[in-house]
Amino acid sequence: MTQPFTFESAIPRIVFGIGSISKVSEELGRLGRGRALVLSTPHQENDAQALASALGELAVGVFNRAVMHTPVDVTTEALSMFNGSGADCIVSLGGGSTIGLGKAIALRNNAPQLVVATTYAGSEVTPILGETENGIKTTIRTSSVLPKTVIYDPELTFGLPVPMSVTSGLNAMAHAVEGLYAQDRNPIASLMAMEGLAALRKALPAIVNLPRDPLARTDALYGSWLCGVVLGAVGMSLHHKLCHTLGGTFDLPHAETHAILLPHTVSYIEQAVPELLAPVARLFGAPRAGTGLHDFALSIGAPMRLRDLGVTGDDLDRATALAVSHPYWSPRPLEAGGIRALLQNAWQGVRPHLR
Repeated sequence: MTQPFTFESAIPRIVFGIGSISKVSEELGRLGRGRALVLSTPHQENDAQALASALGELAVGVFNRAVMHTPVDVTTEALSMFNGSGADCIVSLGGGSTIGLGKAIALRNNAPQLVVATTYAGSEVTPILGETENGIKTTIRTSSVLPKTVIYDPELTFGLPVPMSVTSGLNAMAHAVEGLYAQDRNPIASLMAMEGLAALRKALPAIVNLPRDPLARTDALYGSWLCGVVLGAVGMSLHHKLCHTLGGTFDLPHAETHAILLPHTVSYIEQAVPELLAPVARLFGAPRAGTGLHDFALSIGAPMRLRDLGVTGDDLDRATALAVSHPYWSPRPLEAGGIRALLQNAWQGVRPHLR
């Protein structure tokens, strides 16, 4: 029997399909804006400059210094350029780093955002912003940072390197998996979560085999969108807490950290609520969700060990202390010994144990 539930979600306007980047000008018109500051990482500067050129008079410039974890000092630089250029909106071209910068600007000046998503991060459809200052990453949830429009053009992901595609896809999967055992979980978000997981489960191995496969790239972008909607609709738990702790404190790569931790955080939670994660185990053809996710990640060449990111044993002790000092809600209590063991397994890259 379906239990009583509450579902609340504010999803931006979505423009999805190959070639949809050509509609950026039209979408800016729908927003009533005509002076866009285009944001990107240094790596995607050429693409951002090309987009600004295509927009012509609708673009006032490109800020190309977006970086991981949205450091406040970079946001301050971008705000200065925004104000000096007379911009009236933001166009964020890229993944989580660029989208995070756009959100940080909007938090401070309420500028409307249009996102052209080029990875599987999912943050483009969430009212969530994580910022880093003095080595501490904090997260807020507010409707003021939710983009107005998101454009998904699968063709823009054709050149996304396979390793980045794999880690970004697993990052998206983490949003969906945590939605299944969220404190405010509901059947609608859970349906979206499983649909998103199934799409990515199908797409990522195909991308590994044929990186420019249009169908696989389309499926992956569709799946990541659904996973992002789940992230925005319900609360997250232990997995995201640990990823934010490790990423913000030790400046680790965001997607890789998610990819490495996911099987281990799921295995930890699964011991308390195996029935909630049983659909994930079935999807991956495994006796448990944690082992299924581990074996899937290994099969597509994902990074598997925190130590390969430069994490040390002393770092694990510090991360454990931080995680239990300000814990997220969790269906399994966050015990220092258990969290330390979880992190040790992720550091070594061992397969989660069935219990």
